[in-house]
Amino acid sequence: MADHATWSFFRIALLVTGRGEALFLPRLFRSLIAEGHCTIQVVRRINSLAPRTSKKPQKIVGTARKIDTKAEDLGEIARGYLRRGYDFVILVDDLERDFRDKAEAKYQRYRTALDTILASEGLSHRASVHFLVNMLEAYYFAHADAINAVLGTALGDHEGDVEEIRHPKNDLKKLHPGFDEIEHGRAILESLNVVRVLSNPETCRSLRTLFGWCARAIGRPFDDHYQLANGRYFDVTRPQIETLPEPPAH
Repeated sequence: MADHATWSFFRIALLVTGRGEALFLPRLFRSLIAEGHCTIQVVRRINSLAPRTSKKPQKIVGTARKIDTKAEDLGEIARGYLRRGYDFVILVDDLERDFRDKAEAKYQRYRTALDTILASEGLSHRASVHFLVNMLEAYYFAHADAINAVLGTALGDHEGDVEEIRHPKNDLKKLHPGFDEIEHGRAILESLNVVRVLSNPETCRSLRTLFGWCARAIGRPFDDHYQLANGRYFDVTRPQIETLPEPPAH
């Protein structure tokens, strides 16, 4: 991995589970990319993994650890992109309402898949797992002007934490029966201001953790931008930030 003291540009690969995310998720990172220190691109759409069931896992050859085939494939995919020259790999999945109380188990299944394959080469810290809660569409409601401009609605910004909205996609369909998650979602995300979405330090913990991990990975200081310095983080995924080196003092 490039050293923060000598490198200032990083390539970040996204592994995503959703169709819309596969087509336009990098737009969510537009403000971060615009700073000129990284490129973030979707490299592959993968299958979402549920929390581990009772199915007996397979043993990884040459190790004492066990992992199921789907998870092993995921670890190999991540290693492949790191070997191809990407500095980091981020896996992004939805954390829908039915899995909210299983967030830790879902996270650990992904994390084990990555660590089992990457740890022997010292690459674990270069791959991370993050969740859109409950799904990407939730964040649209934190910047209602972006929705209004595309759907012709007259919404105000959601009061409270948009990560608590039960089913934001259905809410958009009720507001605009012809809502299409690809056509309209792409247009909404084009003008979505993620700095505004993350402006309340008490809300959007999971999204802030994703941006916090990206910021630490590329050596960006934690400040008021995205409320990284004082905002709340998602306890399940936050530990990944601590595995990365802190940026040098300026």
